[in-house]
Amino acid sequence: MNVQRSVQPPPPLAPYHPPPSYPPPRPVAAQRLDNRALIALALAVAGLVLGLPLGVPGLICGPIAYFLGKSAIGRIDSSAGALGGRGIATGAWIFGIVATVVGAVITLIWLVLLLIQVAGPPPQ
Repeated sequence: MNVQRSVQPPPPLAPYHPPPSYPPPRPVAAQRLDNRALIALALAVAGLVLGLPLGVPGLICGPIAYFLGKSAIGRIDSSAGALGGRGIATGAWIFGIVATVVGAVITLIWLVLLLIQVAGPPPQ
């Protein structure tokens, strides 16, 4: 038994195209804390601490902290991960609201007490 095998060439291969060259991925750097978030938190805490006995500093620092905190949140969200501190900015935003409310209530109390003091006792 003599069986001849026919030698067939290997099937043709599709032409090889290397994958496109992409730039290597950027190394992930540590996130930088947004400065507005820290400033907003400092203003919110100062407004709350000074607004409790006096009132007016809460009315001044609270809205500034609110707007700086909202601005910092927007910057952090649009930075694509380059900036960190979203939690700090959110806390400053909330404390800014609280400082404004506390400042308004305490200022109103001081104003009522001042008006009562100026009015004096009722005439007899």
